Amino acid sequence: MKALLLATALSGALAGAAPASAADPAPVVTAPAGTVRGTSDGDLRVFKGIPYAAPPVGALRWRPPAPLPRWTGERAATSFGAACVQPQGSNATIYAGPPMPVSEDCLTLNIWTPANARNAPVMVWIHGGALVSGSSREPMYDGRKLAERGIVVVSINYRLGVLGWLAHPWLSRESRQRVSGNYGLLDQIAALTWVRDNIGAFGGDARQVTVAGESAGGLSTLYLMSSPAARGLFTRAIAQSGYMISMPDLRKAAFGMPSGEGGGQLLTGALQVPDIAGLRGMDAQALTDTAAKLGFAPFGVVDGAVLPQQMVDAFDQGRQAPVPVLAGFNQGEIRSLRMLAPKAPADAAAYEKAIRASYADLADRFLQLYPAADYRESILATTRDALYGWTSERLVRKQAALGQPAYLYLFDHGYPAMDGADLHAFHASELPFVFGTPDGTPPRWPKVPDTPGERALSDAMLDYWASFVRDGKPVARNAAPWPAYDAARSYMHFAATPQPARDLMPGMFALNESVMCRRRATGTIGWNWNVGLAAPKLPPKAAGCE
Repeated sequence: MKALLLATALSGALAGAAPASAADPAPVVTAPAGTVRGTSDGDLRVFKGIPYAAPPVGALRWRPPAPLPRWTGERAATSFGAACVQPQGSNATIYAGPPMPVSEDCLTLNIWTPANARNAPVMVWIHGGALVSGSSREPMYDGRKLAERGIVVVSINYRLGVLGWLAHPWLSRESRQRVSGNYGLLDQIAALTWVRDNIGAFGGDARQVTVAGESAGGLSTLYLMSSPAARGLFTRAIAQSGYMISMPDLRKAAFGMPSGEGGGQLLTGALQVPDIAGLRGMDAQALTDTAAKLGFAPFGVVDGAVLPQQMVDAFDQGRQAPVPVLAGFNQGEIRSLRMLAPKAPADAAAYEKAIRASYADLADRFLQLYPAADYRESILATTRDALYGWTSERLVRKQAALGQPAYLYLFDHGYPAMDGADLHAFHASELPFVFGTPDGTPPRWPKVPDTPGERALSDAMLDYWASFVRDGKPVARNAAPWPAYDAARSYMHFAATPQPARDLMPGMFALNESVMCRRRATGTIGWNWNVGLAAPKLPPKAAGCE
């Protein structure tokens, strides 16, 4: 439930769809979906708010996204679409931005493309927000700086919260596959399908699509890699601060969680709605706000169809998408997400006693990595590594084992406003560097200083990300070569400057992998933020677990 507090082919080009010149104030593109008119931004063409599926309202609420018929006439694509419905109210975190328009009519995407692009590689960006909040319209996700490096950038909206991730027997009975939930993931797949069929008209190459995201967007990237329904829709993947945590099963309790359908029944019972018609008749905003207050936490569910199995199992069995990956996490992830960390004990002795009681024969290894002498910092590091560090290294290990290029990073950069607020390299703090948008951060975000060093780091990260999208290898013009993850466990350390390094946090991955493996073997204990002081008694060593 803590996740709720955090507020994944054919070109479609048409003959005769002439690209606009850089001087054209209103570029017009005719694509298979229809004709759109955008705006010019220097040497770029920008198209905003393009619908990729029918609005999921009325009878379409809690159904897979429905395709739109080709529209007639010229559609204006000059302003962002509404964000998907999400909880409203005061939010004093550093992530809170100005109020956004929200609607159930939210399945739109935005495109930044070089004016003279021809078969340019494409990056599809999936925003974060714990599957609860966020939007592609956020200024920090502006794709201009990346598109200036010769790629096409697409950002998408997808259904959130109870409207995007509710599973329930009522909904499963309506489905041909007899499943429910995962509607937000199906939206992402529909957006990728739209890109496959239409991006050629905007100068993109549908055979070179990188799916990318941060936080819940990184989680979504992992879902997409695990989903057979998304296979072939992308050729590379970027997961920033993703988390390969345990998932609820659609119909049975597993890993300490009720079934997805059971969780839905608990919600509808609390709402006192008699049937699906009553649920669909509720106001979308009121339903979303009430579900959040009741503790509904959105997750992808293992349904045997869209997500056939636990992510860890899919990757262990080599059933994930066999694509190059770029993945990493931030040194201070939990400094801005302290609600994910357990409360600190009275003193170091109490900390060590609790850890030894929970971690049994792994306690010495745990305390070596997360010592009692600095237990407040150890608490933050424990949750960071169990969610984000372990996931990032696991992802690159599994892709490298498939023979795919894999690149790992640690973002460990600080600047005065950030470090002065005790937020060094906090969760999502790499985003203004990746997008080159220091002026697009939310109001409470520690302001990135306009210095040569900060600009150089951002330029390097823009180069690395764009070149990975372009040819699967991160290269920066004026920065160090980024080695692929290999037997030496190479990674890129982003501090003041990018510096290649080896063996990230020795022992971190092995410990968390052992804990996950033992918990998975029981079938009754999940692996997520129930770590460190919040950990249940560690099960005995199981077959196949180190």
